[in-house]
Amino acid sequence: MGGARARTVAGLRGRRDGDPGKFDARVSGSRSFSDKRRPRGDRRGLGGEQVEGRRAVRELLAIGRRPVKEVWVAEGMDRSPQLDEIERLAARKRVKLVHPGRRRLEAMARTDSAQGVLALAAPLEETPLEEMCNAGRETTPFLLVLDGVSDPQNLGALLRSAECSGVTGVVVSRHRAAHVTPAVTKVAAGAIEHVAMAVVPGVPGALRRISEHGLVCVGLDANADASLFELGAELEGPVALVLGAEGKGLGSLSRRRCTIVVSIPQYGALDSLNVAAAGTVACFELARRRASSRPT
Repeated sequence: MGGARARTVAGLRGRRDGDPGKFDARVSGSRSFSDKRRPRGDRRGLGGEQVEGRRAVRELLAIGRRPVKEVWVAEGMDRSPQLDEIERLAARKRVKLVHPGRRRLEAMARTDSAQGVLALAAPLEETPLEEMCNAGRETTPFLLVLDGVSDPQNLGALLRSAECSGVTGVVVSRHRAAHVTPAVTKVAAGAIEHVAMAVVPGVPGALRRISEHGLVCVGLDANADASLFELGAELEGPVALVLGAEGKGLGSLSRRRCTIVVSIPQYGALDSLNVAAAGTVACFELARRRASSRPT
């Protein structure tokens, strides 16, 4: 799976680096990052223009998936190997390095703790859903489909778990769902630079297209009778894990479009897991089962 992800990122990098003219210089203004100020009817993209947090900025520079306009490192910060590496990478890639006062950086930041570092970059580019479903002969698609996850903290945590468990692509809805805000970049800790993402008009329609490409769609629902841990050979081929929104879970139509709906058995007093925690458990269970099914 690691090689598959590397190929995906390499392919995306080729499309971005070859056309730096598409970089939008407006990202240098802090106002441009507020979703509240988007013109009504604006077609929402993935976002990702403002990256916050040391690990996230380090990955942004190291991977080189998209152009970076500026890197801000607050003056007076205690030196650390991570900060030194960020500055070396910025210098090597000829990215403008800015040392504002801490108050100015905190005013620019959109999270409570940017760790004294943020970067302004070109927005993330969407990957076509069909490309995710046809990853290539040596890559078995493993998708994570998010049906209305709206909390940035949950989305960031899910993206990090997805990258670590070998997910080859993440699908999010264009409307009524979280996209890649500065808070997401902070929590994801660099995962957005590795995982391909598709934005779709609606999740039910996307699930129909995913099924037509031969993927098994596994929905996760706390009330399902079948257990995630009892699934069999259906997990060994192309698969899409489908998670519902916080609180209400899978939408009724999305649920009907799933091949099978399963739950994570609970053994404590509480009857459910947070969507990010449940998604992490499910991602790694699928990854474990897929790895054990490969010929040695």
